[in-house]
Amino acid sequence: MNNTFGEDERRSFVRLDYSVPLGFKICKKETISKLCAGYSVNISQSGIFCNIREKVNLDDILWLSFDRATLDFCKELEKRVLIYQNGIIGNVTRVEAEEIGSYSIGIRFITREERNLGNIYPQVYFFEKDFKAKHE
Repeated sequence: MNNTFGEDERRSFVRLDYSVPLGFKICKKETISKLCAGYSVNISQSGIFCNIREKVNLDDILWLSFDRATLDFCKELEKRVLIYQNGIIGNVTRVEAEEIGSYSIGIRFITREERNLGNIYPQVYFFEKDFKAKHE
């Protein structure tokens, strides 16, 4: 992407290079109990770009856990996004196969205003069920 002055920018927020380890869960009945690992590449107030080894699909809902304390804009981010059990909930919007067994994925953070959408609740529900089963 060319960032020459005067050209239209598609993104609403600036992306910052941000490489830290992260944990994630895919919000599906068969995968919710498996904690997976990867690392972030860059981040903005609306999403994150990551590299992972697990195959995910477009529109999968993920629970993401990473060190947000080092980012100045995270206080503002946490006011907007849907946070559950200290993780951010996001929607996979881009999947690119890299080397064998590695994927670069784009995730759009789900906002608090979206939390009641019908396609999100059934997938996040599995977190509640898994959490209750572990603590009973």
